[in-house]
Amino acid sequence: MPTRFSKHRKSRGDVCAGYGRVGKHRKHPGGRGNAGGLTHHRINFDKYHPGYFGKLGMRHFHLLRNQYHCPTVSLEKIWTLVPETIRKSLAAKNDGTAPVVDVTQKGFFKVLGHGILPKQPIIVKARYFSKIAEKKIKAVGGACILVA
Repeated sequence: MPTRFSKHRKSRGDVCAGYGRVGKHRKHPGGRGNAGGLTHHRINFDKYHPGYFGKLGMRHFHLLRNQYHCPTVSLEKIWTLVPETIRKSLAAKNDGTAPVVDVTQKGFFKVLGHGILPKQPIIVKARYFSKIAEKKIKAVGGACILVA
């Protein structure tokens, strides 16, 4: 933007430059940043940021996140781990043969029961299964195999 369009050029000759004579334009009258959240800016913090101050929950010393690492996959996504050609060939056979899907090879540890499975048996290998996932897999004639 050229200098000639700036607010400062327009306010030349005006003593206060639009900031008022009484209050004056001072550097940081309310403090810098989040200053005053517990005192003079308390209404704003309470209104727009409830729960900003204080603590919550228990402390966990030396938290190691890798011990709680458990990526999950839903049942509705299980068949995407099997190639489409294999799925169609097994559906055509209809003799009870089922593909074996090792979800740990795909980077998942736990199988969750969200979604519906097609009426086709499937053998799923995983570290963990939810109760609903296990029930749904067995309902279509499949099996759940626990892998260390």
